[in-house]
Amino acid sequence: MYLRWSRISRLDSPDAYVRAMLANQHLSMRRSQSRDRRGRRWPGAPSAVDDREPAVADRSALADALAGLGARQRAVVVLRYYCDLSDEQIADALGCSPRTVRSQASRALARLRDTATAEELG
Repeated sequence: MYLRWSRISRLDSPDAYVRAMLANQHLSMRRSQSRDRRGRRWPGAPSAVDDREPAVADRSALADALAGLGARQRAVVVLRYYCDLSDEQIADALGCSPRTVRSQASRALARLRDTATAEELG
């Protein structure tokens, strides 16, 4: 991106191009990793959480919950709730339709709810 910034900056929407590029790169990296890594903790995540640090516990729980989602569902959740993008912007970034974005978000939230409920019960 840095080497081609002069060309990218002339586009109608360079921010959207960069978001799409980052989303595609993330999805490509996740696809190239083996399936056996699913469920492992993210690099740098604390192995033991100190009860005096609820913010760390919340971040760790969020990282674990997001790691349980598929790559596209995780991308939709992050772009929607962290980057505050609209369905149309997310669809442009991921190269899919807004309807697909909504269905992926719905499935991701249902899975996150199921995971939270299972942990609370178990």
